[in-house]
This record gives sequence, C-alpha cells and structure tokens, in this order.
Amino acid sequence: MELINTDKAAKPVGPYSQIAKVSELLFISGQLPIDSSDQTLQLFDGDAAQQAKLVLQNMKNLLASQGLSMNAVLKTTVFLADINDGPKVNEIYEQAFGNHRPARSTVAVSALPKGIAVEIEAIATTRT
Repeated sequence: MELINTDKAAKPVGPYSQIAKVSELLFISGQLPIDSSDQTLQLFDGDAAQQAKLVLQNMKNLLASQGLSMNAVLKTTVFLADINDGPKVNEIYEQAFGNHRPARSTVAVSALPKGIAVEIEAIATTRT
C-alpha cells in the first residue's frame, strides 16, 4: 500500500492520508469544503451546493495529482448533513462528472465535521 499526500488539494484535517493506493485502486479520503489554496484548513461556510463544488474540486485536484480525471472514479459515497440538500448537491455532482456515472451511495448523517453540509469520498482506478 502506498499512502499519498499532495499539496494540490486541501491538507487532511486529521491523522490520515488523502489517498491510499493499493495496486490499481485509489481510496480517496472524504473531501471537505476547504479551499486548497488556503492551507489554514478553514472550512468554507457556504450552502450545500457551494460546499459540494469545493469538495468535488478537491477530488479533481487529487486525481489530477495522479494524472487522472474524474472518469477514473468507480464509486463515491456522499455524506449529507441534511438529505433535503440532495437535489442541490446532485446538480453540482452531475456537472463535475459530466456523462461519467460512477456507482454511488448517498447517506444522511446526524452531523459532519464542524457543521459542514457535505463530504464525499471515492474509490478510483489508475486503469482508465
């Protein structure tokens, strides 16, 4: 297993790696709405759609650091603090993935770190 951290996306806010690579699979840690250009780890305080846009940009940046695009994503898990934000997040999610439709689970949770609205993790492949 190779543990990967890059300055191309927001730093982890805890004791974990951004990506764990095993063979051809990349396990991408849950991405938070943190502006990767602001390494102070300040969470973005916008609505769920704005947060989802930043979360997915961080995911794109992580994939790009490995020479990959969003088309490498096989599966995502979307965590929502309020399931009613689903339609807003879906709109941003669809824009981020275009015609690519990875498998996905969406889960409503009682709370996310520091009161954020959305977090997304992914499994991707280096074989495209």
